[in-house]
Amino acid sequence: MSTWLQRLRGAIGMGVTWAAGWAPIGAAVGAVLHVVLPGSPIGMGGVIVLNAATFAVLGLLGGVIFATVLRLAEGHHRFDELSLPRFAIWGALGGLVLGSAAVTAGLWGASFGRLGAGMVCASAFLGAVSAAGSLLLARSADAPETLGAGIGVARALRSETEGSYLLRGGG
Repeated sequence: MSTWLQRLRGAIGMGVTWAAGWAPIGAAVGAVLHVVLPGSPIGMGGVIVLNAATFAVLGLLGGVIFATVLRLAEGHHRFDELSLPRFAIWGALGGLVLGSAAVTAGLWGASFGRLGAGMVCASAFLGAVSAAGSLLLARSADAPETLGAGIGVARALRSETEGSYLLRGGG
């Protein structure tokens, strides 16, 4: 597989991981919004599903943005060389990019006011937490005791020449 396809696969994998984590958060936000702002024509279930889907898409985009930022900034490092705070900082930066794009696009009617600032801050926070969680997940996948006698997930999904390099091919 060519290097750019490996990078694309890694970025999409990060996005899917983030989408899976952000969807339940969106569902919870939808439930709170329905209680705080009653009278939705689609009902509570519709609001929850709509918010879960929206957050999943935003998580997917955020994960891809984060993977791109991380590749540009830290592409020459391996997971075991990166600190958790540094990983979280890059995640927060990716979240800021995502939040700014969402506000610029007018998501949920947000503009550059209080609601927009809240969305940017929330996406930066979610980006930092998601990045830290991604690093912890990747590190635990490499730990042999995690899967018992089986091989690690990260080892099973990469070729021998890929090593444990982050979002890049070759060793």
